[in-house]
Amino acid sequence: MARYIALRVLNYTVLLFVAVSLAYLLAASSLNPRQIYALRQPPVDPDVIETILRNCNISDNVPLLERYFTWLKNIFTEWNWGCSPTNGSVNAEVSVRVWVSLRLMIIGTLGGVVTGVLVGAWAATKQYKAPDRVYTLASLFVICTPSFVMGIVAQILAVKANNALPWRIFEFVGETGSVDDYPMAAFVDRLQHLLLPTVVLILVTSAALSRIQRNLMLDALGADYVRTARAKGLPKRKAVMKHALRTALIPTGTYVAFTVAGMFVGATYTERVFSFPGMGQYAVDAILKMDINAISAVTAFAGVCTMCGAILSDIVVAILDPRVRLG
Repeated sequence: MARYIALRVLNYTVLLFVAVSLAYLLAASSLNPRQIYALRQPPVDPDVIETILRNCNISDNVPLLERYFTWLKNIFTEWNWGCSPTNGSVNAEVSVRVWVSLRLMIIGTLGGVVTGVLVGAWAATKQYKAPDRVYTLASLFVICTPSFVMGIVAQILAVKANNALPWRIFEFVGETGSVDDYPMAAFVDRLQHLLLPTVVLILVTSAALSRIQRNLMLDALGADYVRTARAKGLPKRKAVMKHALRTALIPTGTYVAFTVAGMFVGATYTERVFSFPGMGQYAVDAILKMDINAISAVTAFAGVCTMCGAILSDIVVAILDPRVRLG
């Protein structure tokens, strides 16, 4: 199994390098950071603009391949991802925003995955009964509602809840706010700001995943080996948990692994609505500001998230499926 995982890690590392390199080459060849200075008032001297762009290694007057190899050299020798056209350090921005996204997304993603798997498997055991139909309707309603609409509705309900209660439970503007003077006040403040966006992310993630898990669970429950186990006298609970659910989790693990990047970088709407300065919001700002180095860094972060998720998926599949271990 160790050799299997090592080969997968090597394969993902090569793919990550190719993907990030292509993202840099595409951004550097199609974006023109010089344009962001065109409307500045008073006008910026062209020589000053050229100096700024050259210092950031994003000047279009320098050959593309020369910029690319300089970019690679800075990363591998100094771990320097460059600077933005406004001379802001990409390393400094990413180092702050990564932890914001991790705090927000790890809880929301893990909560959504666990909730979606459990509820989807439970709904499959209640096929066409009232609980299954109610949850199907609720999950489809959540799936069809844009995440930013859910965020705004959640804020409205939170305001009403805060007004109805003698103390404020929900805080939903920014990652932190004013901190009171009592023990662990800063920790409580962060939890209050995390609570509402985390609930929204759990709802969005679990609603979609539960539909997938329900269908996979129905296929597993109708398989011959599950019916044989039931015919031999195995209790329904053990047949569901030991045989059906274990088999149905294999494709779910693969699906979750390759949506990790989308979960982390694709939470743009949630971060915008709740004013969280995370990687999703940073990705949009980087594209709007034609920030080539920032786009490359965000792509690398998304690729690392996908690679970590894929490796965890391979480990889970190897644990769940004995054919992989034997192979």
